[in-house]
Amino acid sequence: MRFAVGERDFEADGRPVRLLSGALHYFRVHEAQWGHRLAMLRAMGLNCVETYVPWNWHAPRPDEVRDVGALGRFLDAVAAAGLMAIVRPGPYICGEWENGGLPWWVTGALGRRVRTRDAAFLRAVDAWWEAVLPQVVARQCDRGGPVVLVQVENEYGSYGSDAEYLGYLARRLRELGVSVPLCTSDGAEDHMLTGGSVPGVLATVNFGSGAREAFATLRRHRARGPLMCMEFWCGWFAHWGEEAEPRGAQDAAGALREVLECGASVNVYMAHGGTSFGGWAGANRAGEVQDGALLPTVTSYDYGAPVDERGRPTEKFWRMREVLAPFAEGPLPGVPEPEPVVAGPLEAALSGWVALDAVVEALGGAEVCAGVPPTFEEVGVERGLVRYRVAVPGPREPYALRVAGLRDRAVTVVDGVRGPVLEEGAEVLGRVPGPAEVELWVESLGRVNYGPRLGEAKGITGGVLHERQYLHGVRARGLSLDALEGAAGAAAVAGLAFGGPRPGARGLHRGTVTVPEGGVGDAVVELPGWTRGFVWVGGFPVGRYWSVGPQRGLFVPGPVLREGENEVLVLELEGPDGADGADGAAGAPRLVP
Repeated sequence: MRFAVGERDFEADGRPVRLLSGALHYFRVHEAQWGHRLAMLRAMGLNCVETYVPWNWHAPRPDEVRDVGALGRFLDAVAAAGLMAIVRPGPYICGEWENGGLPWWVTGALGRRVRTRDAAFLRAVDAWWEAVLPQVVARQCDRGGPVVLVQVENEYGSYGSDAEYLGYLARRLRELGVSVPLCTSDGAEDHMLTGGSVPGVLATVNFGSGAREAFATLRRHRARGPLMCMEFWCGWFAHWGEEAEPRGAQDAAGALREVLECGASVNVYMAHGGTSFGGWAGANRAGEVQDGALLPTVTSYDYGAPVDERGRPTEKFWRMREVLAPFAEGPLPGVPEPEPVVAGPLEAALSGWVALDAVVEALGGAEVCAGVPPTFEEVGVERGLVRYRVAVPGPREPYALRVAGLRDRAVTVVDGVRGPVLEEGAEVLGRVPGPAEVELWVESLGRVNYGPRLGEAKGITGGVLHERQYLHGVRARGLSLDALEGAAGAAAVAGLAFGGPRPGARGLHRGTVTVPEGGVGDAVVELPGWTRGFVWVGGFPVGRYWSVGPQRGLFVPGPVLREGENEVLVLELEGPDGADGADGAAGAPRLVP
């Protein structure tokens, strides 16, 4: 099929066609459930699916690119479902994803030079695209595949104005074999369209309502070409510690109808949000220009989407289906049966616990000794934590001990005794006499994925001060979540000296949950009385939990479970040290349908 950008419409083999697309990120859905989710999109009335491609997920270290074939397999599943595809390969994706999809080893080295014409950044992008784009090129519609549109960067006008950089990316996409139309997407504001558009490349806009006004703004910049809302925000995401802001089904469906009444194509963002498994959720900064407090995003990326996190149709699904049905070619397919759910509730039997100190010593990276605290990037940690140790000389008076430039959250220990938990903006530990040994256990709550603070370093970015004096001679050891994952992680965990179970205590917990015969299915893992940390079930990295809410349980895809015993690992980062759960309140993890 030949897909082209016409004067007013998209054209497939010369025939006008409207893209009715829905966002579904292959990396947020278990591969065994791609087919079901794609069938749900078709049943809603969509003829296309859109996905980002997360550079950092595929390239966690500078010397490693892993499983880019997942993108190809997803696009094959898209074709099998009878859908077209829009691919947005970055290099930046936003998506409420860790670091906006940029690898820590790129932003750590380059800082503000990323997303510009900087030669070192462009070399890194070239290497990444040379690895991943063959998966897209081979599956373009002019080669019999589903891909009809490829995006240049993402919402660049919300970040910068380097036209040379954008032009370079557009040229490289062509040089690397992309032959289908290219596009950009930006907010429907003059400065965003001015900063993010590329001459000769289709411009699209992103919004959640006010289609007529948004498209009028776009027409001021582009008099010709199809109208398209590349991100029609039908819901929204949630931050830890804040209640989600739901969007009503009738309101969202009405706004979608207005988009279609304008004669435009659309990409419903998200049609199915899925889950930011494994601690890959990003963070935002508060404030109009994103310069305020850190706002980490929850593990669930349900987004208030028409197909919910577990793949079930919501009221929004049915209302949008009604809006989309008149634009379909023929009757809509039936709605697939929901995925099975686990036979539960099932309580995990905890069998062992290891203190966090011992976990870091056994599974952490090499200890770094430096004059000032090294950042996460300098000790090679993306998702996880860093233990900092520093001595207060003595004898000296009990002056205030504070941490300058803390990102994001630190559990403190002085001479073996737990102190307060510190956050950005509240970085005074208290008055500490010398001599003393101080530990600061710092966790990243997710790197910023949008705005001018993109790519900022994690950990202690300033220093540790006693009165006004910097304390030098800092020892730092990182624990990456990668160290607990995969076959190597399983072997490392098996080698730990586990003691008796202590539910809710700070450290690594091991146990099993037994699924009865015929009882495998999707589940939610709940951790009553636990504070904050990460969970693995059946070796699968489920994600971060945190008692501040609003998320109270973590989705576990049915395909990661099996009949019989399934291992459960819980890495608790903030609970009490070496005691049973706080005031005896922590219970065993459990799976519920």
